[in-house]
Amino acid sequence: MHTPVTIIGAGLGGLVLARVLHLHGIPVTVYEAESSPTARSQGGMLDIHDRNGQLALKTAGLTDEFRSIVLEGRQAIRLLGRDGTVLFDKADDGTGESPEVQRGELRQILLDALPAGTVRWGHKATGVRALTKGRHEVTFAGGTAVATSLLVGADGAWSRVRPLLCDTTPAYVGRSFVETHLHDADTRHPATAKAVGDGTLVALDPDGNGKWFVAHREKDGTLHTYITLTKPQDWFATIDFTDAAAAAARIAEEYDGWAPELTALITAGETAPVLRPLHALPVGHRWDRVPGVTLLGDAAHLSTPNGEGANLAMQDGAELGKALAAHPNDIETALTEYERGLFPRSAAAAAAVAHNPTSQEVIKFFTEREPAGT
Repeated sequence: MHTPVTIIGAGLGGLVLARVLHLHGIPVTVYEAESSPTARSQGGMLDIHDRNGQLALKTAGLTDEFRSIVLEGRQAIRLLGRDGTVLFDKADDGTGESPEVQRGELRQILLDALPAGTVRWGHKATGVRALTKGRHEVTFAGGTAVATSLLVGADGAWSRVRPLLCDTTPAYVGRSFVETHLHDADTRHPATAKAVGDGTLVALDPDGNGKWFVAHREKDGTLHTYITLTKPQDWFATIDFTDAAAAAARIAEEYDGWAPELTALITAGETAPVLRPLHALPVGHRWDRVPGVTLLGDAAHLSTPNGEGANLAMQDGAELGKALAAHPNDIETALTEYERGLFPRSAAAAAAVAHNPTSQEVIKFFTEREPAGT
């Protein structure tokens, strides 16, 4: 089978691209390894920035739909010390530039905006190869294959498409997240819910031991926490994450002496803690132009999480869609134009997070702007 534009990966960036192409009448098919839109949790909350993510959704004609899923009040942010002392506290006054939404709901409005059949679920890409005249073939688990005039890798950190362009692979950055959830926290864990507040909590040690975590208040009183530890992967390999209680206890040992309402985010979770090793591509990662193929999102510029990843992926999708719409009969001109903007944009974003801030730098960032309690 042959399709004009083939996108591998139905994440936010790939879906924005598909939507923009659809608006311009350009045929597109998205292939996704997951079996359905609900095959797994789509993660937690995202702050959608007015400088990129919101502009991408505007290009996709979905601003009203986006506004309908914004979680009011969630732009509040609180900074606490390890003993629970409030170092910074700012309420959401409704004027923020980065409203919060649930990732799964955002993905769903993108899916709903595409014609039925645009996304082919249960298609895990297992191989890609170049054909002739800029065309490529993608093989899927089960043996089916598709040939395409334009192949877009929107397939994340371990992209199957990236090797067509370069041999660079992500490297471990020396830090990992351990992800936990507390459900119905206002009723079951009121002290912890109060500590987190109405939006985002950042808890750290002002003495700067490199241990900190971020908790988000999601829908229905769920507290979603990312515990950060700067440890080699071998250290995490000694923890049996299939034993939820033992794993949580071992992670909590690293936060011995912290306020109990904070450590409860680790030990009181109703679901097993999940290890998320952090990897990144080199700052300034790029490739030479290869006919008929390109990348977007984490496949193109994976970096450590900083609130920009989803926004940049959607911006990539929108910019690529606009370039293809502007040059519908000249794929190479469109890809050259897209990558000319992609590389400096992604390099600047990656450079901004390449430095792992100290606790004091985080505190200074917040408190020099506004004092606690304002």
